[in-house]
Amino acid sequence: MAIPIVALLLILLLPKSLSYEIVTALPDSDVDLLEFALNLEFLEAEFFLNGALGCGLDKVAPNLAKGGPPPIGARKANLDPLTSDIILQFGLQEVGHLRAIQNTVRGFPRPLLDMGPQSFGKLFDRAVGRSLIPPFDPYANSLNYLLASYLIPYVGLTGYVGANPKLLNATSKGLVAGLLGVESGQDAVIRALLYERGRTIVPPYGITVAEFTDRISELRNQLGHAGVKDEGLVVPPVRGAEGRVTGNVLAADPDSLSYARTPEEILRIVYGNGNEHVPGGFYPKGANGRIARSYLPRA
Repeated sequence: MAIPIVALLLILLLPKSLSYEIVTALPDSDVDLLEFALNLEFLEAEFFLNGALGCGLDKVAPNLAKGGPPPIGARKANLDPLTSDIILQFGLQEVGHLRAIQNTVRGFPRPLLDMGPQSFGKLFDRAVGRSLIPPFDPYANSLNYLLASYLIPYVGLTGYVGANPKLLNATSKGLVAGLLGVESGQDAVIRALLYERGRTIVPPYGITVAEFTDRISELRNQLGHAGVKDEGLVVPPVRGAEGRVTGNVLAADPDSLSYARTPEEILRIVYGNGNEHVPGGFYPKGANGRIARSYLPRA
């Protein structure tokens, strides 16, 4: 009994930060998955904070950026008061997510993010199969911003669903469960706001909100190369809940369970090219962390 007691006393007497690292030591595989998630959390934090405030982590929580380069093209969106309020809440929630992950694993500097209108515009063009005129601008108004937001939290959500069964440590699983709960809530709010306007034609494109979501979801399925793991706001009855409805305010499988994605599938989607080996899209120099960097050519 003497040795365990001595060891416990040594841990209690160590500086708080050092003792925390010892007590919460995680398997390398858990660390890799948790750090991979930072890539999506950085993207969400910067998009939501800039959209609501016109500034991001460098003003709100500069320590969390860890010296990473500032995002390209992020800006304040022209939002109505309700949407602005919701998006600000989302942005501050993402600050908490980044802090929670970085308190559990070492993490890495914020990767270079491209959130300019052109980055979103390219994805929307590809989703609808033609060049939109004028080019789609996510920051132009509340509806455009919500459609752009449709692109982001759901991808992180499916990543957490995919990561959870692979985690070995209870601390890791508890963290991901907490993150998944809020990411799911964000996605549900975005989908509900868009669902209410599902038949609204998005000016000047002549495409309804529901059609846009269907095209974006189909594009993500194509880029992921892993079958159907994404659904728009209106689906054929056979794909609705219990095969009885066309409304699809939440995307889910035939048992109404959330779809899961692997890190590879996520990289294919956020790079915008269907290839986890080729950076692009929101990550012009690639995502960070061991998993993401393992797919990139060595310098």
